[in-house]
Amino acid sequence: MSTENLPQSPEQPSRKPRVAVVFGGRSSEHGISVVTAGAVLRAIDRTKYDVLPIGITRDGRWALTADEPDRMAITERRTPSVDELAESHEGGVVLPVDPANREVVYSEPGSVPKALGEVDVVFPVLHGPYGEDGTLQGLLELSGVPYVGAGVLASAVGQDKEYMKRVFTSFGLKVGPYVVIRPREWQQDEPGARRKIAEFAGEHGWPLFVKPARAGSSIGITKVDDPSGLDEAIAEAQRHDPKIIIEAALRGREIECGVLEFEDGPRASVPAEIPPPDAHAYYDFEAKYIDSTPGLVPAPLTAEETAEVQRLAVDAFEAASCEGLVRADFFLTEDGEFVINEINTMPGFTPISMYPQMWQASGIGYAELVDRLVQAALRRSTGLR
Repeated sequence: MSTENLPQSPEQPSRKPRVAVVFGGRSSEHGISVVTAGAVLRAIDRTKYDVLPIGITRDGRWALTADEPDRMAITERRTPSVDELAESHEGGVVLPVDPANREVVYSEPGSVPKALGEVDVVFPVLHGPYGEDGTLQGLLELSGVPYVGAGVLASAVGQDKEYMKRVFTSFGLKVGPYVVIRPREWQQDEPGARRKIAEFAGEHGWPLFVKPARAGSSIGITKVDDPSGLDEAIAEAQRHDPKIIIEAALRGREIECGVLEFEDGPRASVPAEIPPPDAHAYYDFEAKYIDSTPGLVPAPLTAEETAEVQRLAVDAFEAASCEGLVRADFFLTEDGEFVINEINTMPGFTPISMYPQMWQASGIGYAELVDRLVQAALRRSTGLR
């Protein structure tokens, strides 16, 4: 029977994809995550996407927050917090745990839970443990919700400096000398752990960099010039992570390169150079975020050096099975060799951060960068891939 003359139902307008921007978190990088979220919320195309801001407080509560990017900026050298933005100090946002249901629910004590609608993709702009390290990514995999950035394995590898270096070494990427002190070593045989550090210093000399093994944004890192500063540096690193890593200082230039996932695979940006900051011993948290020490974009490298660091950045992206985006950090040593220091699977992402600046210099502005990351996430499925 022909349906040509039957009444036709009016077409329902297709809704815009809904992006949940998740930020804050339980790590020491909470404040920078909020700043990053403000930049993403300001840049995301509201004609193309519906947006749901969700903040995670320092104690782990998922809060419905105001969509007010201007309140998410550093003011008077102080970073913002989710608690300042939360619409309630008791209510909580709950993600679905059923892959067939992507509806987010908000509830407060004594009130009927309120459905906030379905989420099509999560843009997690969390830095550090409990967000950038595979934990949130695992939750989203269980929920069946696509998300921006690296998966569970790559996020975990990218967060743990020891295993990151082990993976890179296994793929033939050169890393600098390092030694790891695990919590059990320090607790059960502190004298032995100290001898291990002393032997490392004896072999590689001073200064050394003492770092939390699973933290970022240069938080908890101390440059130690001699043995007298070691105890304080270890205590500071252990304040952020019971597992610490100690690295030998490498003489050379600090070079960074961004990697972005395109439809045909990952590509590298023009590289940048981080010159030694005048007011800081090294490129620490305050130099990065408070004083906004400028980098050189593009880095003053030869064409051969540029091509080499771009190749190595993509190799690092592939070695760790990354997706979405990565910032790869290198040292260009005095003998002309690139040594990879680390990758960041969710790098600093404010418009003045190096990753967006490198892509800006490569022809992709901040708003387009946000859009490309969301589109890459929407193209992917969750689960094994």
